[in-house]
Amino acid sequence: MEEKRIPLAQRVRPRSFEEFVGQEHIAKKGSLFRRAIEAGTFGSAIFFGPPGTGKSSLANIISNLDNGIFKHLNAVSSGVSDVKKIIDDARKDKSLFSRQTYLLLDECHRWSKAQSDSILPAVEDGTIVFIGTTTENPYYSMTPAIVSRCMIFEFKPLSKDDILKALKRAITDERGLGNYKVNVSEKALEHFAWVSGGDLRSAMNALELAFLTTPVNKDGVVEIDLAIAENCIQKKALSVDENKYYDMLSAFCKSIRGSDADAALFYSQRLIKAGCDPLLIARRLIAHCSEDIGMADSNALLLANCALYSLKNLGMPEGLLNLSHAIIYACTAEKSNSVLIAMDKAGEMAEKFADCEVPFHLRNHPSINDTKKIKYKYPHDFGGYVKQQYLPDEIKNEIFYVPKQIGKEKNIFIKKLNKK
Repeated sequence: MEEKRIPLAQRVRPRSFEEFVGQEHIAKKGSLFRRAIEAGTFGSAIFFGPPGTGKSSLANIISNLDNGIFKHLNAVSSGVSDVKKIIDDARKDKSLFSRQTYLLLDECHRWSKAQSDSILPAVEDGTIVFIGTTTENPYYSMTPAIVSRCMIFEFKPLSKDDILKALKRAITDERGLGNYKVNVSEKALEHFAWVSGGDLRSAMNALELAFLTTPVNKDGVVEIDLAIAENCIQKKALSVDENKYYDMLSAFCKSIRGSDADAALFYSQRLIKAGCDPLLIARRLIAHCSEDIGMADSNALLLANCALYSLKNLGMPEGLLNLSHAIIYACTAEKSNSVLIAMDKAGEMAEKFADCEVPFHLRNHPSINDTKKIKYKYPHDFGGYVKQQYLPDEIKNEIFYVPKQIGKEKNIFIKKLNKK
């Protein structure tokens, strides 16, 4: 009975890389991450990304492989005294038993500067291996001192196939539901995977709720079908198959590009009524406001972002009105893809000329020994604009952004066009 009070996601937490799913860009065999662990040189790290993507699980696997001591704190409820005790114990364990202590700190972005500073000496001398997990970008949400001492790994939402693989293992694993007679339909599993949004913990919780609340049938089997899955995760299955879903999403995007407000509204409503998250549609709209409208009417991007804000803060159905407003505006706005063209060309050149030097007069700390003593011209001393070189010498005459003669973009005058 005690085991049932431990959530399913916790009971079937992966014990090895073979059981771990997703995050191939980090954990695949031969990666820098795996090589560092196998060589025994893995240092402190910060894992950041959406919830339920394997951050804590991967930290646990690392400590298991090294026969280490695994300590777990939450930044919301822990303080400096908790850290000091762990550090003191870690020193003793390392000295007496040669065992490394791994400290996993959940929600590490919530730590204050004083809390972060309390762990720095132990991180630097190797007393502990610190692994922080957070849903926030550490470069913006954490103190630079701790970030500079850690490797940073970004976790991505899990794919549908990753979640399906983990759910099926949970059903057969004796730590999970393997000791029970359970039959989960493929459609139910796909629904759990679909609506979890890449969050494995959410999918596991829904599966467990379905198992615990579904009575056994006459054969003593817990049968979980699509209807039960919908009820347990409180979201109806899409009334379209996966191919049709992507077809309609594609049609929505192309309708915006093609300036057909009626079609774009229809596909957005069709997707929402089929169970699609309106936030997904709002995000696609934001992307296309820069890709297909761009500088021709930058107000479209503002309205699209306002629609996303409204959906998050007003919710449904009120936010849907703002989303429809932004869709109509985007469709009726004049179109330009100059932003996309400029971005792609600049990206291509950035890769091709990755080693070129910043012009002397633009550097933050120019060397006094540099012979190219060209003085930086402060544009405001010249009425707001003065002609001077900004790009590196190798590409100084390149032009990435060329305004199109459409919408508000036709009124843009780029002075650098005359530099040739």
